[in-house]
Amino acid sequence: MKEKIEEIRKSAKEKIDKIQNLQELQDLKVKLLGKKSELSELLKGLGELAKEERPKIGSLVNETRQEIEQKILEAEDVLKEKAMNQKLEKEKIDITAPSTKMRRGSKHPLNRVIEEIQDIFVSMGYDVVDGPELETDEFCFERLNLPKGHPARDMQDSFYITDEYLLRTQTSSVQARTMLANKEKTPIRMICTGKTYRREDDATHSHQFNQVEGLVVDYKDKNTSLADLKGTLEIFMKRMLGPNTELRFRPSYFPFTEPSYEVDVTCFKCGGKGCPLCKKTGWIELLGSGMVHPKVLEMNGYDPEKYSGFAFGTGIDRLAMFKYGITDMRYLYTNDVRFLSQFDRQDKD
Repeated sequence: MKEKIEEIRKSAKEKIDKIQNLQELQDLKVKLLGKKSELSELLKGLGELAKEERPKIGSLVNETRQEIEQKILEAEDVLKEKAMNQKLEKEKIDITAPSTKMRRGSKHPLNRVIEEIQDIFVSMGYDVVDGPELETDEFCFERLNLPKGHPARDMQDSFYITDEYLLRTQTSSVQARTMLANKEKTPIRMICTGKTYRREDDATHSHQFNQVEGLVVDYKDKNTSLADLKGTLEIFMKRMLGPNTELRFRPSYFPFTEPSYEVDVTCFKCGGKGCPLCKKTGWIELLGSGMVHPKVLEMNGYDPEKYSGFAFGTGIDRLAMFKYGITDMRYLYTNDVRFLSQFDRQDKD
């Protein structure tokens, strides 16, 4: 029996030394130490031995098993290191080879314009305020002097979710929320930038677009006037579009301002000479503005006898078109890297 055990030990050592990879070692481990191995069969046959021989043979079998296990563990460490070295050599990177040129992303022109707008107005003392895109009819229309059934609602094809909730058609709703939230009724100087939604889709309009709205409310004895509105918009447009930008104010109608004005700027494509984009007029409508309607002040907690102010708003998408010379608003939503990369170069210039 002892000779048989010694034979198994020597044979196992020789076989382990010849193993070349981990899979072969695993197969050999099962063969040498598994339930059907020669050592396991010897343990099963201990009952046939004399009583005094059983402990000696059993101990010898266990020692041989432990020796084989240790030998397998040592061989496994060697083979793992060998396999790792082979993998590293095979996957070695040649740092002298030319690299593959990676296409670098760039900031979207809309984000560039939004950041520039916020910087301009913050420098003039305005606060940047935010509000919900899913808005109530109350804040989107009623608190802006557009009660249910008002004919001016027909100007805006809205996306209603329920009878009460809709995707906001204008960021003016944030103006109402800001006035109402100001419990102390202190002066306000704020802008809001964000997404708005209307059922439109052509070269200069989109069903989803971005707006910036501005609101100034102050005490009447501060004489906040139309001249302040005009001066603010001139600073805004000249800093955004260039010092040679000209503005034209035309009387208009908005339910939430009185008097109200449309503000045109010289066409970016033809420089005011007239082209198909500006319909041969040399001007493109860009802003809506006016003095805050007394009813809007009153509905949002401000006494129109003590307070006055002005408001304005424009589409950020169209402003980006003017600034970067984009002829079709839909380009802004194509996510074409070739299109976006142009503006990264322009900023560097």
